[in-house]
Amino acid sequence: MPFSSVNRSHLAEWEEVLAPQSLGYRIKLLSMLLSRTFQERLEPYGLTPFHWVVLCCLWQEDGLATSSIGERLQQVGGTLTGVLDRMEERGLVRRERDSRDRRIWRIWLTQAGKELEEVLPPIAREIREQAMAGIPEAERELLSRLIDQAIANFS
Repeated sequence: MPFSSVNRSHLAEWEEVLAPQSLGYRIKLLSMLLSRTFQERLEPYGLTPFHWVVLCCLWQEDGLATSSIGERLQQVGGTLTGVLDRMEERGLVRRERDSRDRRIWRIWLTQAGKELEEVLPPIAREIREQAMAGIPEAERELLSRLIDQAIANFS
């Protein structure tokens, strides 16, 4: 007889927190599926989903300090520095010292980085629409607000 330290009759009451039914597991699975699909679509451009989020920050506000990008994306410096190195090598961004504070590096889009703004958002929208197929707009907005609230609960 196999040994089990868990009383199986109680598993039903734990179902909502046990994988694969748990919210965390399902969110992680959705994240992996979205990331994989997006990665496949970005591959022809030599980009990753992390490049995408950095580009999004700069499309919204070019010339951000490296630390500001890291704060917006909740990333540690080393990880972001490597990504920016690769983006600079690919000619998507350039770095300049801040004229008022030489300790600060500002990140600017190059023309190639700016041009991707016409190409990449439609790809992201297609993937979003694939993920949200069959979900009415009002429920999409509710889902977005609920996710924001769950994130805020940990901030």
